[in-house]
Amino acid sequence: MDMNMPDMPHAHSPATLGIITEFSLNWPGKLTGSTHELVMNREFIFVTGQNMHKVAKFNYKGELLTYYEMPEGSGPHGLLIDAKGRLWVSLEFHGHVARLDDNGNIVEKIDVKIHAQGAEKPINTAPHGIGLDADGETIWFTGKRTSTLGKINPDRSVEHFELPNLSSLPIFLSAGPGGMWGTELFSSAILHKPQNGDVVEFKIPTANSRPIAVIPDPDGTCMWFTEEAGVRIGKIDADGHITEYTVPALQKNDILASLSFDGDNNLWVQVYVDSNNPNPAGYDYIIKIDKSIRGLKTNDLSGVPFVTHTIPSKMSMMHRIRMGYDGNLWFTEMMTDKLGKITLNG
Repeated sequence: MDMNMPDMPHAHSPATLGIITEFSLNWPGKLTGSTHELVMNREFIFVTGQNMHKVAKFNYKGELLTYYEMPEGSGPHGLLIDAKGRLWVSLEFHGHVARLDDNGNIVEKIDVKIHAQGAEKPINTAPHGIGLDADGETIWFTGKRTSTLGKINPDRSVEHFELPNLSSLPIFLSAGPGGMWGTELFSSAILHKPQNGDVVEFKIPTANSRPIAVIPDPDGTCMWFTEEAGVRIGKIDADGHITEYTVPALQKNDILASLSFDGDNNLWVQVYVDSNNPNPAGYDYIIKIDKSIRGLKTNDLSGVPFVTHTIPSKMSMMHRIRMGYDGNLWFTEMMTDKLGKITLNG
């Protein structure tokens, strides 16, 4: 634990396992350790298995219903559901963003590679994260390989925007105040693409913090993000002002994944033991931070209650967490290939 943090009780023993359940993805074949994104509609939960080239479909009972087969070698990663209820997936290795029908068939495929004049072949942007614009139609994607931000317009025309830092590795996008927001893993910055104007980068005060995910505050006035290596969460307002909060991690080799608000506006943060620095061994867990953090005027968390919930698996490399239509939180574990559920509502 960070010695500068207040001395608060943790509920981090296995006795806290009651609210968390895990469901195996059981990916067919020999490949493992590549479970990534998830997205939900009112009936189903969809999860990408990138190296397996599949999308798994669950119901809210945690039952695995089927797999959608993606093109071999396509590397499905990002997922979203648009305002019309249609499921989209980024095929990172092939440079496409595709729309699936209710049976998992690709019914629309959009080429998001960069077709530069004079180039021998198009450049695969490696569309990693995808995010839906506030209009419910426009789809944005991160060019992981090209340090670009891409835009798929409703007419299916594609635009590319070069990021100020050419080695930024953008990985995640969310709509928020004034436009789209994203994380740049390598440059430790938060990007913002206003509705009109160029992409702006806001440097995170903590060096080499490696931001992972960024999500809007429930009131829509600011964004919250996680710092994998900084072991902090941050809040950034519409003007780009950043406030960082040290997460009460249990061990020095803990790092962060993603974050989500629940239905009561409490903030949940994924924390797990770094696989590159596995000693000492420890629990992976998800911290529930009381909603009062949203109204703080400083970065002092001493008056903000929190509870640490251990997940059943160790060395999970948690990846994403979102609230489902059932009122519960659902999350993915990359290395253990599991879907997790935090029961908050029955």
